[in-house]
Amino acid sequence: MSEQLACSVSDLAPGTALQADLTLADGSDTPVAIVRSDDGDYYAIGGMCTHGEVPLAEGDVEGCHIECWAHGSRFDVRTGVPDELPAMTPVATYPVRIDGERVLVDVDNPKTS
Repeated sequence: MSEQLACSVSDLAPGTALQADLTLADGSDTPVAIVRSDDGDYYAIGGMCTHGEVPLAEGDVEGCHIECWAHGSRFDVRTGVPDELPAMTPVATYPVRIDGERVLVDVDNPKTS
């Protein structure tokens, strides 16, 4: 499997996120947080906080960071790296491509930092 439709461009205002459940090549689903940074760029990261299994898409977006609402861990949406405890393990980041109104994500080829 390659790129999948995650959402429409119009689904996300700058500084917001939403969760999409996308399908991996093995047929299983994985939660992905689709984030639109304050400057309007789109990112896709693993959808669950690595500290407490809380959906990251429910957190606040500030600049290029998303904060887990439960314990305050903050993740850089460009790299997946947490920069605020208690999370210490990064989340996956995925390639995003905008095709007209479609936000496409490739969960089978995560980025490497």
